Amino acid sequence: MPTTDSTARMQALQLWLRSIAAAHGLHPESLQPASSDASFRRYFRVQTDQGARIVMDAPPPQEDVRPFVRIAALLGAGGVQVPQVLEQDAEQGFLLLTDLGTTTYLQAITAAPDRADGLMRDALAALVTLQGIAGAGVVPRYDAALLQRELDLFPEWFVAKHHGHALTDTQRTALQGIFAALIANNLGQPQVLVHRDWHSRNLMVTAERNPGVLDFQDAVIGPITYDLVSLLRDAYIAWPEEQQLDWAIRYWERARKAGLPVAADAADFYRDLDWMGLQRALKVLGIFARLHHRDGKAQYLGDLPLVLQHTRLVAARYGAFKPLLQLLDQLEQRSPLVGYTF
Repeated sequence: MPTTDSTARMQALQLWLRSIAAAHGLHPESLQPASSDASFRRYFRVQTDQGARIVMDAPPPQEDVRPFVRIAALLGAGGVQVPQVLEQDAEQGFLLLTDLGTTTYLQAITAAPDRADGLMRDALAALVTLQGIAGAGVVPRYDAALLQRELDLFPEWFVAKHHGHALTDTQRTALQGIFAALIANNLGQPQVLVHRDWHSRNLMVTAERNPGVLDFQDAVIGPITYDLVSLLRDAYIAWPEEQQLDWAIRYWERARKAGLPVAADAADFYRDLDWMGLQRALKVLGIFARLHHRDGKAQYLGDLPLVLQHTRLVAARYGAFKPLLQLLDQLEQRSPLVGYTF
């Protein structure tokens, strides 16, 4: 049974759709769920005289549609294929958007693995386009405070809440040192426009070989390797490291030709990618644990093993991260709280 709040929300959405139906040829009675994500946002598909449209339901005060509207305009003007905002009611948190289709990269690659290389190269080309857009003054900076808050999710939610482990003073000090080193590296990288969730669930397959891009409302100015490592070390699809390296070099060559400020040496670039990837993996471990324990979204627990694989890959490669690897080993030796394996 829907709650009173959700029923009232749906009634408000239907009322809004009816108010704009004539202007857009909408058929409000055709409204059907399209998807949801890790936030409070929900998406619906509605039919019109010209085909399907997407309706975003982003309930205030938990969500704010204005960053989405602002960044959609920025990315669209810069050549990135994003949904067009056809109608908006920021006060209620409703948007009417163009529909980029129903097939995500994850779905397409899972169904036809032989398409992966072509799709991923298209995603790399689109990423270079995105990174060439000047976003300063439109989006915030990925500063030290934000990087630190993200890293702090790992000890709070993954270590303490998910595994029930209390860090020793030695472990806490070691983690603080690792976090400081990661943040210094991340801030020292060239800074560009960053999508922040450039992965297989947010890229849509289109006929133009230019992926449709979703979930960009949290964009920032940040490290140039962030979106690339999000794609290559996706939380939802695993790639052999040889394949990751191939795509990383292809991106690096394309980015250099486009005049983006990537490191001049490919080995330095890949090291930066590793360190950025570790920051992101630790954040994601914390977020997925929080989604389960706080928000009741247990489905994300199934993605923890792959993110742990990404974490261990880098932690084992650099001596500076040995204490982290030891902590992960200790957590593995304990009985997992939710029945997954590393």
